[in-house]
Amino acid sequence: MLLCLTANHRNASLDILERLSVGAPTATRALVDDELFVSGAVVLATCNRFEAYLDIDEPLTGGEAVAVESVVEAMAEASGVSVDLLRASVAVHQGADAAAHLFAVTSGLESMVVGEDEISGQVRRALDAARADGMTSSELERLFQKATHTSRGVRNRTQLRGAHRSLVRLALELASSRVADWAAARVVLVGTGRYAARTVDALRARSAGDIHVFSPSGRAQTFATQHGLIPVSDFAAAAAEADVVITCTADAVVHADAFVPGHRVLVIDLGLPRNVDPAVGDVEAVELLDLETIRLHAPLQEFSAHADARAIVGDAATEFHADRLAGPAITTLRTEVLGIVEQEIARARARGAGDETEAALRHLAGVLLHRPSVRIRELAVEGRLDEVTAALETLHGLTVDDEGPAEGQAWSASA
Repeated sequence: MLLCLTANHRNASLDILERLSVGAPTATRALVDDELFVSGAVVLATCNRFEAYLDIDEPLTGGEAVAVESVVEAMAEASGVSVDLLRASVAVHQGADAAAHLFAVTSGLESMVVGEDEISGQVRRALDAARADGMTSSELERLFQKATHTSRGVRNRTQLRGAHRSLVRLALELASSRVADWAAARVVLVGTGRYAARTVDALRARSAGDIHVFSPSGRAQTFATQHGLIPVSDFAAAAAEADVVITCTADAVVHADAFVPGHRVLVIDLGLPRNVDPAVGDVEAVELLDLETIRLHAPLQEFSAHADARAIVGDAATEFHADRLAGPAITTLRTEVLGIVEQEIARARARGAGDETEAALRHLAGVLLHRPSVRIRELAVEGRLDEVTAALETLHGLTVDDEGPAEGQAWSASA
């Protein structure tokens, strides 16, 4: 069973998101290692959401409720959040709903800025990180690959494509009411990661040219050379002359004593955990624009494009769920047919046939299996798998194992 726990800008405070982003990844690692019913986990943590996707074995009736409660308790303990508060701050999606949610997230439909550019890459990197830690499962791999495919379909087939939406751009749009001329503004960027590079691109799209970069980890010079910026080693001195300070780093928290009272400066905090102490906003002449403020001003979605994208996501979720339901029947049929083919290959080899005959027999099996496999999936979508089961038993004497293929023997979606 697929299980998704999500805390995001719609249902959780920034403080909850911040705590989860720090503590909960450790909890999911422990769940995979220690809990018999969690066979895989992928954690997605961005500046406005925390999500854990889990592949759950159901050892007993009501296993879903047991799994949800165990995951919530583990994450609450690791994040320093009370169980009751966390339970009230997360939404839980199971099975097909979990797939539909991930497809919508990956397509940018659940973001502060609908159709944002960054999220599909963040989802892909979350899967890569889980793979590197040995935490994925075959079902999670299939889920996330389908999510990536669905996201491409939304970009290619709706008006959300090519709009270059992002949280950075939204923040700069909001800041433009405070910055009279970006070309004349001195900007200090704190951070040297992938998000910082996107921020530089967004600043230059608004004609900002006087961009300085500070890195608490000492990477400012390298980043500045790569992007044509001015490196700084003393943040307080740079902030004293800046018009805008933008933070997007995991390496530091900026405190109020770094700013000169009376010097007018706009501070934009794009970090999660937050990079800027909220007390910075109390310093005279310093204005703080953080994620809480940004999300209050997220624009309304373009209704037509959003509806089209939702339809694509809905279809993809239906197909994914149908594929899962159809898997046991397809596996049963494939096992029977391919077993017969192996016997025929062995007989042909015994009569002196070579590789060409074997290849021809395997190709023929694939051709013969293709149409029945497609039809089984179609019937699964229509809720008619009982007809498939009856047909396989009547025509072939086959009994479908509802448990589906064993781990490592997942049926081929290209059959």
